[in-house]
Amino acid sequence: MRITAEVDSFLTQITLLNEAQTLALGAALAARLTAGDCLALRGGLGAGKTTLARGLITALSGETDVPSPTYTLVQSYDTRKGELWHGDMYRLERPEDCVELGLEDAFLDAICLIEWPDKLGAFLPETAINLRIEFAGEGRVAQLEGAQHWIKDFSL
Repeated sequence: MRITAEVDSFLTQITLLNEAQTLALGAALAARLTAGDCLALRGGLGAGKTTLARGLITALSGETDVPSPTYTLVQSYDTRKGELWHGDMYRLERPEDCVELGLEDAFLDAICLIEWPDKLGAFLPETAINLRIEFAGEGRVAQLEGAQHWIKDFSL
């Protein structure tokens, strides 16, 4: 099943000077996410995708030990807003393999954080909120793009 929707896209750019600010951005995003939201985390190796996910997951679940799901591909958490799935698709061999992981159902009912979302191909919901983290000097720049109702008035 493919989730589709028409969206009016907005773009917000956020400067991240250190790890603490990346964790804080994750916590700020956690406050806005609800069941059925998918956050597609994009950026190169070491850009801060997992750090951001850690801040978000800690804010929603209280979990402080948040490992990267690089080898398990997905890790789920019970949170105050329902189930949260954190996926790292870097090692996914074929987009359709995400069906065996249960991601199609998770996209409907859970909050989903997906690292390396391009590996999902057409299985990534069109309604996904895109967050790209790029190196900028000694810090990072995060570009957040998503539906107008989601991005409007976003701030840390």
